[in-house]
Amino acid sequence: MKLGGLTRHRRAIAGLSAVAMFGTLGLTACGSDDSSDSSGSTASTTSLPSDAAQGEPVKIGFLSPEGGAAVSIPEYREGAEAAVKYVNENAGGLAGRPVELVVCKQQEEPTSATKCANELVEKKVAAVVTPGTSMGEVVAPVITGAKIPYVTLNAVSAAELTNPAVAALSAGLPGSLTTTATAAKDAGLGKVTIFASDGGGMGSIVTQMGAPIFQALGVELEVTPIPLGVPDPSPMVTAGLSKKPDGISVIADAATCASVLKSVQTQAPDVKKLLIPTCLDPNVTKVVGMDAIKGNIGITATDYLSDQPDSVLYRTVITEYAPELSVTGAGSSGYQVLLGLVRAADNIQGEVNAASIAEALKTSKDVEMPAGGGITFTCNGTAFPQMPSLCSSQMLYGPLNDDGVPVDLKLAGQKPSA
Repeated sequence: MKLGGLTRHRRAIAGLSAVAMFGTLGLTACGSDDSSDSSGSTASTTSLPSDAAQGEPVKIGFLSPEGGAAVSIPEYREGAEAAVKYVNENAGGLAGRPVELVVCKQQEEPTSATKCANELVEKKVAAVVTPGTSMGEVVAPVITGAKIPYVTLNAVSAAELTNPAVAALSAGLPGSLTTTATAAKDAGLGKVTIFASDGGGMGSIVTQMGAPIFQALGVELEVTPIPLGVPDPSPMVTAGLSKKPDGISVIADAATCASVLKSVQTQAPDVKKLLIPTCLDPNVTKVVGMDAIKGNIGITATDYLSDQPDSVLYRTVITEYAPELSVTGAGSSGYQVLLGLVRAADNIQGEVNAASIAEALKTSKDVEMPAGGGITFTCNGTAFPQMPSLCSSQMLYGPLNDDGVPVDLKLAGQKPSA
């Protein structure tokens, strides 16, 4: 790679880290379990087989963002705990062995995150999983430095994205842009404006990364930066809408997304909206109003409500082992990352330890993402070579129902090469 390309790559990583809370706590789940579960209450479930795991348990560490002043998502852990019960009692275990989930709660700040990383290393876990954390820069080097696989649903820090020892099962920003462009083309939209929170030069990063993706699909892309912390983004929204886009999207934290969407609704209520999960957070939909959300297009990594067998399995496991969780809530992320690791490790022969799990992650191909609507992941560094930890470029899109949940989902993105 030439020096200029390397500089741009590092700048892109820095920008992604600057919006870590957007990527980690938004892209892979629809906020918290405050979301309505009415849309999932009538969705089908099934019966679970009896196939108990045998032998010595395999210790799997779980980094849970709980108890922090700004962030606390116990639903992540509860979804993972439900997945462990399913794996141990109904799915034959991880390579035949029961899983012992070793939970460490950290408050999304460096002191507690570092303590958790060291604690999990000391407990000799065979892998560490997390739905996502803004503390990746702190925890990933400790865990991978101890030769322990680090598996996250969504990597955002440079220490995660550029580390081949990290496996990030979900597609992150590249997948979000690819899916937004695909959904725009499918909807017949000729021009899309993305309003991008501009921390770390994110606006230019979205332009550099997104322009070739959109161009390849025949959709014109305009990017309008939204300065971090701006109290009223209406002037920027006006500027973005002056280009007469057929559709708009927002890449930002939930608060910025809410303020941008409110302004869009005031100025151009009929423009099509293509919304990532951050913008479908209940804290956003309550501010904007569901009437401004439903009928538009949602981007997601989770198939919550379809009759696909893996979606039915997901709802059954949650209903059986975590009935207090909403099936369309944040618990899905804990379920996906835990069961994703188990599926990737399915072909291990012999001893199950950190080394064999790491090898399984690197060699498993086209592993089905749990409740992923057909998404697969392959952690061999080819999904997005500039960010070798990413294991997939695929996401889902579909119309938003009356509860703001994407349904009738279609798959976007390509499988990594073998």
